Parts: sequence; structure tokens; C-alpha cells
Amino acid sequence: MTTGHPSLTPAPQANSSATSGPVPLAPQPLPEALRVSAWDDPVVDNLGHDPRSLYVERYWLGVLGPSTVWFIRRVADHLDREPAGFTMPLHQWARELGIGMRQGKRSPFMRSIDRACQFGLARQLSDTELAVRRHMPPLTQGQLKRLPEPLQQAHDQWRKAQLGTSALPQHENQARAIALALLESGSSVGQTERQMLAWEFDEVLAYRALGWARRHQNPFAS
Repeated sequence: MTTGHPSLTPAPQANSSATSGPVPLAPQPLPEALRVSAWDDPVVDNLGHDPRSLYVERYWLGVLGPSTVWFIRRVADHLDREPAGFTMPLHQWARELGIGMRQGKRSPFMRSIDRACQFGLARQLSDTELAVRRHMPPLTQGQLKRLPEPLQQAHDQWRKAQLGTSALPQHENQARAIALALLESGSSVGQTERQMLAWEFDEVLAYRALGWARRHQNPFAS
């Protein structure tokens, strides 16, 4: 009777090419920078809200989150200075906004850009090009439902005030002149709106006057 011994001959290996699927492509590295341009939309540009306005701070903030709102606001500042577009170094912007760039495309900064795209506020033109709106549309009913009830009620009151125009014309010229003077003296959109509210202008009147002033502002002022 013979005693069995373990075989020293290695077992044949399965053909890996037959059992495994196609080799996945390596993820493409992120570019060092993106070229950012304005996304021109006559309808939204006429009816929408400046990213630095109180409307965006009060109502869009709870929908988008702070990092995406700050990203859109910074883009608006840069497009005011460079209307033809500008180059955005990704790591530098991430550090300046206080959010990380680790994990590449899954980093907090890139997720902020993705969120802007998901909500139709930006769109990727290519791997290195991004178009961003200069004005943000009013919230939809679905987006409003994501806000706390007090903010939903405040937005409803704001919308109703927008529809009522009879009480506004008597002070409208004055509000327009003040908004235009503040902008041309170097105040930002947010600073101008807050100053007008501090001077007890109606919120809707201040918003309308600011929109008029931005359309009539001397681009070479200040």
C-alpha cells in the first residue's frame, strides 16, 4: 500500500482573460484649472437674481448649501471684472473657499461645482471649460418645499409683494438713483441692497431698483 503525498505540481490556473471582464479605464486626472465663462440666458438674466443678493442668501442657501452659494458668488465677482471669462485654478479656489480638493473629483470643492450643475446654475462645456449663470432663477415649488416652513411663508409674502406694483412708483425713481450711485461708487450688489434696506426702502423696491441700476450702470465707473 502506498502512502499518498501532496503533489508539488501547481494546479493549472484559470484563464484570466476568459473569466474577467474588460479592464476598466483609469480615471482621468483633474486639470489644474478650468476656463470659466458666462452662461448667457436672456430670460434668466432679466428675471433672475444676482448671486450676491439677499434673495439668494435667504432662499437659495438652504437648497444649494453654503459652499456652492459661495462658489457661484465668487464666479459672479470674477465675471464682473472679466466678462470674457477667466481661468480658475482648482486647488487655489478650494483653499480660498475653505474646502478641500483631496479625493479629486469626489472632493468637497468639485462636489460644489457638480451641485451647481445639477441645479442648472452651471454646465460643463468640456473637461476644462465651465459656463456659469450670472443670475439665478427664482426657486421652483419643489425647491421651496425643501426650506423650513417660516422661509416658505417669507418667500410667499415676497412673491406676492413682487406682484403688487401700485404702491411702488412714487419712490421708484429715487430708489433707482440711489442704487445707481452706490454701484458706481464701488459698492457691491450685496452692499448696495443692504444699505438701501438700512435706509428703510421696501425690500421689493430695493430689489427692482438694483436690477435697473445694474442694467444702466456705467461699466467704467469707480
